[in-house]
Amino acid sequence: EMTSVTGVQTCALPICAIKNLEKIADSYTIDPKNTDNLVRTAKTTLGSKIINKCHDQMAQIAVDAVLAVADLEKKDVNFELIKVEAKVGGAMEDSMLVKGVIVDKDFSHPQMPKELKNVKCAILTCPFEPPKPKTKHKLDVTNVEDYKKLREYEKECFETMVKQVKDAGATLAICQWGFDDEANHLLLQNELPAVRWVGGPEIELIAIATGGRIVPRFQELSADKLGTAGLVRELNFGTTKEKMLVIEECANSKAVTIFLSGGTKMIIEEAKRSMHDALCVVRNLVRDNRVVYGGGAAEISCALAVGKEADNIKTIEQYAFRAFADALESVPLALAENCGLDPINTLTDIKARQVAENNPALGVNCMELGTCDMKEQSVIETLHSKKSQIQLATQLVKMILKIDDIRTPSNM
Repeated sequence: EMTSVTGVQTCALPICAIKNLEKIADSYTIDPKNTDNLVRTAKTTLGSKIINKCHDQMAQIAVDAVLAVADLEKKDVNFELIKVEAKVGGAMEDSMLVKGVIVDKDFSHPQMPKELKNVKCAILTCPFEPPKPKTKHKLDVTNVEDYKKLREYEKECFETMVKQVKDAGATLAICQWGFDDEANHLLLQNELPAVRWVGGPEIELIAIATGGRIVPRFQELSADKLGTAGLVRELNFGTTKEKMLVIEECANSKAVTIFLSGGTKMIIEEAKRSMHDALCVVRNLVRDNRVVYGGGAAEISCALAVGKEADNIKTIEQYAFRAFADALESVPLALAENCGLDPINTLTDIKARQVAENNPALGVNCMELGTCDMKEQSVIETLHSKKSQIQLATQLVKMILKIDDIRTPSNM
């Protein structure tokens, strides 16, 4: 049988804990020049993930990516500008942050230069090929002269196209469609590097990053429609022969790409998820720069605060407050148990020390690092996420308590 405590102000329980969280929270300064605080917080998130062998590197990548696109005045981060690319092959240590766009293509001809500086790129959505008759008619070539004429005509078309691109001042052609070998050869002779088969979303990203316009017809190409980039280079990575193009130092430097590599598809998927978590944590810090300490320290501090509040309550409600305080203690208990420590002794010891030393950063010393101070161990959580955890858990329990009866498939 379930006895309900009538009139308990269930909202008062989390409010009491949250007020305590705000009281014990530390503020971090968000300074793009000194990102030490942010990196330490991101490292806490990545500690339990599979990518923790590149712990420092991944945390630094996440922080740099968020700060590159963050609007620190409005305290906002647009995740649309952070693209995460992942490739199987190569070590996880090869992961990096590119201040620009990565395209999963290479230059169309193997003899084209592998690195271009101060690039003006023409972004084309028209095919590099001679106009074909649009009707179903076949073109029969009966003698050698006609064939030569046709070849001359095709060559002329290609030359005009290449000339139009060169005249506009472009030093790189990025094409959404393909072009045949003859056009490729002509482009090489004219020293105009080109990329073909670039997908729609990537073309748009390149246009945003380089500040160029997408040109649908050769006739419309002009100098003001070209995009600019400081560096375009071809990347080889890992043990695979695959190549990628990196477009860096763009006019609009807000677009960044995180490039992850790993041994298997599963590891890469996990790395993507972990990176997303780290990005979210750094974003939370940009939005609200207050932090609390992990390792059960914040929960113990809140449990003590809620317990103290219970002592001031004369009515039956004090039992609800005490139960809430006990529930908060289950987090450090579970932590201690998972580390093979004696849960109850560890918890009572830390509680006593928190009260005696008035230090809300004392938590479960899981790593046996000789100190229980989570500030020294750099186990940091954002205040925003800790508040959400307590509020959401309370709301969930309130929802469950409203349900009178649960039907399971077995008794249908």
